[in-house]
Amino acid sequence: DVQLVESGGGLVQPGGSLRLSCAASGLSFSQLNMGWVRQAPGKEIEWVSTSALGDATYYADSVKGRFTISRDNAKNTLFLQMNRLKTEDTGMYYCARMIYGPTWSATADRGQGTQVTVS
Repeated sequence: DVQLVESGGGLVQPGGSLRLSCAASGLSFSQLNMGWVRQAPGKEIEWVSTSALGDATYYADSVKGRFTISRDNAKNTLFLQMNRLKTEDTGMYYCARMIYGPTWSATADRGQGTQVTVS
């Protein structure tokens, strides 16, 4: 079974930082596009970032320059370093296997989420 377990969320003041982690199992992590999506209360799920094969990384315009996605294929772990956090970054953050077409989106392989609150 695919398991994606996020951690690292919490309450932080605007301008602060958090580092999210996602431990993956049950899938060929190093051979997959992986990423993060988020959902704010009352809003639709929003793509945040993707770590694609070939070391390519992609970011939503809303987080570009503030967030950095990375991965450790040896440890099947995905990270999201979030700096200069804003109140609008508040939401539940999900780690997921990503697909592209015509935009990046999360597949059904996603974790339970970790809450990020910027206030």
